[in-house]
Amino acid sequence: MAQARAIPLAGAPPATDAMPAPAPVPAAATVDPAAAVEFIRLFHAENPGVGSVARRVAEVLAAIERRGTYVHTPAELAFGARVAWRNSKRCIGRLYWKSLTVRDCRHVSTAEGMFLHCVSHLRLAFNDGHIRPMVTVFPAATPGGVGPRIHNEQLVRYAGYRQPDGTILGDPVSVDFTDAVRALGWRDGAGTAFDPLPLLIAAPGARPRVFDLQRGIVREIPIEHPELSWFGELGLRWYAVPAVSNMTLVIGGVRYPAAPFNGWYMGTEIGARNLADTGRYDMLPEIARRMGLDTGANYTLWKDRALVELNIAVLWSYRKMDVSITDHHTESLRFLLHISREQRLGRQVPADWSWIVPPLSGGATAVFHRYYDDVDLLPNYLRKP
Repeated sequence: MAQARAIPLAGAPPATDAMPAPAPVPAAATVDPAAAVEFIRLFHAENPGVGSVARRVAEVLAAIERRGTYVHTPAELAFGARVAWRNSKRCIGRLYWKSLTVRDCRHVSTAEGMFLHCVSHLRLAFNDGHIRPMVTVFPAATPGGVGPRIHNEQLVRYAGYRQPDGTILGDPVSVDFTDAVRALGWRDGAGTAFDPLPLLIAAPGARPRVFDLQRGIVREIPIEHPELSWFGELGLRWYAVPAVSNMTLVIGGVRYPAAPFNGWYMGTEIGARNLADTGRYDMLPEIARRMGLDTGANYTLWKDRALVELNIAVLWSYRKMDVSITDHHTESLRFLLHISREQRLGRQVPADWSWIVPPLSGGATAVFHRYYDDVDLLPNYLRKP
């Protein structure tokens, strides 16, 4: 396990400097007893033979009456985390929700301990390239909303450096976060367009601390192309494990504000968004220029042609390195299979059309030509305000 390298906060700046103190995760004065009972009944309905539902409901209600909350058993936590993935309406890759590995780290109460377990998460999830869907669950928030927090959007993101001429080196989406961790003592990485950011972690009720995520911890894939020999000269790369870390896992009224989770990448997430969006790495103009395309008019479809080659490069590069990835056509068929299975079991499948339909060749995929139930179900992974 990697050694925790905490970066000291220069001069212990007040919370208003650079990085504001974390706002408490919204929570009621106590856990909603109705939400708790609904979850316990769901757990017992889908896991027959695990014990008396009446006895467990009575235990939970008594705990809420005494302390304002209750503690999930390991089995309840694992089930809740998996169902939260099943209910995630923006995720197309839910066919394998039952395979989610759940790491119960509710005993970890320090920022250093959380950092080390985040590093372990990246290593275990990478799994020699055969990406393992995984969630690491840190302590629940108290009834008043105090809990641990990982401020990073994902465990791995690349820095965005403001340049004197007003341009951005790296990922523009990370500029404000990069400024914040610099102000808190982080010294820049190698000064490239793909420097992994540190983790900004707060233990329950404590100020956030910065931990350096060294490049050796982050598994990356150089982006090349099977036919365009110059593609490697662009110097593009991306990381293997997309672990989302700024969402709150909500199970039966209990909130876990630090619960990083991952599946594996669908190629368009990298090739049609991260490396292509004008607000991100914006690589389409340069790729089109090197391809010799006419970029003077939209009707030449130069963006479309460059976008396809970029996505081919991403898929080919991950497969070359034997790292799990899927294409949008395959994943669309898998999602419809997931819907079919769930409906046979009498379960509703929530889905947000604008997220389920891929950002490349949407009309050519099976998920385009239908409507979905755009509803919010619990358990779930919820975005923080």
